[in-house]
Amino acid sequence: MESLFPPTTILLLAILVCSAILHEIAHGYVADRLGDPTARLLGRLTLNPLPHIDLFLTIILPLLLVLSHTGIIFGGAKPVPVDPFNLRDGRKDMALVSLAGPATNILLVIVATLLFKLTPGNSADAMLGFLALFLGLVIKVNLSLAIFNLLPIPPLDGSKIFALILPEKIADTYLSLSSFGTIILLFLLLFPIGGFSLMTIVSSLYLFALQLLGL
Repeated sequence: MESLFPPTTILLLAILVCSAILHEIAHGYVADRLGDPTARLLGRLTLNPLPHIDLFLTIILPLLLVLSHTGIIFGGAKPVPVDPFNLRDGRKDMALVSLAGPATNILLVIVATLLFKLTPGNSADAMLGFLALFLGLVIKVNLSLAIFNLLPIPPLDGSKIFALILPEKIADTYLSLSSFGTIILLFLLLFPIGGFSLMTIVSSLYLFALQLLGL
């Protein structure tokens, strides 16, 4: 699960793209159910990967993490458009829309973990061996996606959930940092602050979650 030979890397990236797309579709689906049809009307509630591909989040960032052998992989798809003014209860519904993406990744982790534990270990059967590898990568990718997206850093999903507990004016100022989101994330990924980097925090949370899952 830790050694990423080229075929495994291809499978890993494919799982990442599919998981990120499901993450974004979940956002759009929940938004649609809560009164905002924007994603649906723009054709973003589709399993076709093309409308969801983002050059940085879907391709460049995952490749950089794989090539740097960090042991953690995350990225994303192009964010689905959500108009908060269409939502029935603006801030609360926006938090629910944001939570839908990581919740989808967590659900995939739980299902894959249950199946992984039912898969016979040390099997000589090539299909079972591939299944164990596949499920292990599904767990790795979706756990990383859930943890990364739940961080309270604009524009990540966690920031919109965290904003729900802030006074409205402070929340608006806090969320306005989203326009600098990519720069903020790159800075936190590349430059440690106080001896801690964003990668260190994500890695620690990832290892803790694996212990909780019994993996």
